[in-house]
Amino acid sequence: MFSLNGRVAVITGASSGLGKQMAKGFANAGANLVILARRFDRLQELKRELEPIGVRVLPIMCDVTSTDDINNAAAIAEEVFGKVDILVNCAGSSKDKGVLEMNDHEWDFTIATDETSVFKMTRAFGNIMKKNNYGRVINIASMYGMVGNTEIPTIAYHTSKGGVINFTRAAAAELAKYNITVNCICPGYFYTELTTAVLDTDMFKQFAETHVPMKRYGNEGELNAGAIFLASDEASYVTGVILPIDGGYTCV
Repeated sequence: MFSLNGRVAVITGASSGLGKQMAKGFANAGANLVILARRFDRLQELKRELEPIGVRVLPIMCDVTSTDDINNAAAIAEEVFGKVDILVNCAGSSKDKGVLEMNDHEWDFTIATDETSVFKMTRAFGNIMKKNNYGRVINIASMYGMVGNTEIPTIAYHTSKGGVINFTRAAAAELAKYNITVNCICPGYFYTELTTAVLDTDMFKQFAETHVPMKRYGNEGELNAGAIFLASDEASYVTGVILPIDGGYTCV
């Protein structure tokens, strides 16, 4: 079960962090990959790392805030592979300020990167899936899209990820008639380039031990099982689901 042999998976934000981790997980499950990010040199490194597994890897430089970049990536992916089966919207970034301090630029940057990009990517690649009457869209939101927090003011991030969650529900309802499922994973605290400096502080380690029932951060690869399940043929009747993978943070 859960083999992705012969499937084509598009993963944004694949140059580092959770996107890179999931690219490895999907490759090990047999999927051919289209990996997108702005840092093309890192995508090439990942291609060289994954191709010995026996899968095809197509790196494409893409800024997910650019409609032109996204549409170009979709055209290239369809030309090379003839189809797209799976889309993982993982790219993201954030300007961390509170509601009273955040300026318009910081707000617009976060919303464009974390929320609007999910719409643009789903529109472009969903139209390819529609042609083949098959698709799996997996949006990577955050547990912070489900709750607020008292440790780090980051109002735009909470807002954007909450938007991704309800975008998932709405898109799932719209695209079901094309045999396209749309689901959402809400990660908890995982190490990435954007989070390491905060997660390594004594203050935050103590906070996690107190507030995360499993009393630790997520380990590399612990998102992969959820993503591979949602991408699989076996999950054909699963759509509109919001799946926290957070060590229990949102259950208390």
